[in-house]
Amino acid sequence: MSGHMSDKVSAHKAHQCGITLLATLLILLVVLMLGTAAAQIAVQGEKSSRNDRDHKIAFQAAEAALLDAEMDIEHSPDEDRSRSALFSSISAIGFPAAAGSACGSGEQNTYLGLCPHSEAGAQPIWQVVNFMDDAAITTSSVPYGRFTGQSFYIANGSLPVKLPRYIVELMLYKMPATGADERTYFYRITAVGFGARETTQVALQTVYRKTH
Repeated sequence: MSGHMSDKVSAHKAHQCGITLLATLLILLVVLMLGTAAAQIAVQGEKSSRNDRDHKIAFQAAEAALLDAEMDIEHSPDEDRSRSALFSSISAIGFPAAAGSACGSGEQNTYLGLCPHSEAGAQPIWQVVNFMDDAAITTSSVPYGRFTGQSFYIANGSLPVKLPRYIVELMLYKMPATGADERTYFYRITAVGFGARETTQVALQTVYRKTH
């Protein structure tokens, strides 16, 4: 009789051990799943943070290019590179005469990045220009500092991978009827900045009118 009871106790203990082992395995599985989910959330958060930081880098680069373009138009501090005399509120000198013409191209071209205004209904010229093209001969956009002598640091890591670039589009403003054919000009600047990755790009636009 005692032997039979001993067998029952042993079986009960074995059953309890089995349940305990199964519960432990389930707890370990849950912990593993929670750990995996937490790791994925951390990775996604880091990726989102990195993308946001990269976008801000590109945005700041594009803003810098807008300011460089305004300096190019108004008064370049570098007399050897300056072409500020080409821009005027009363003259269209230096810009292609016909709408739809290509922008000035080639880094050694004084008229680099100067573009005509697109005709009504036509695709805007700033959507046609390839801002990724930075080849010295074929580029149609102005790299930062080309006509102002200003410096812009680029590198891998937390700095833009490429110089920001811009184009200047001629815009005509016809004065209200005054009995004379009065015209005045202003400029639409389109700038593109790059992030730490070349694929991260931000485009900004502004309009600028020279004071004379």
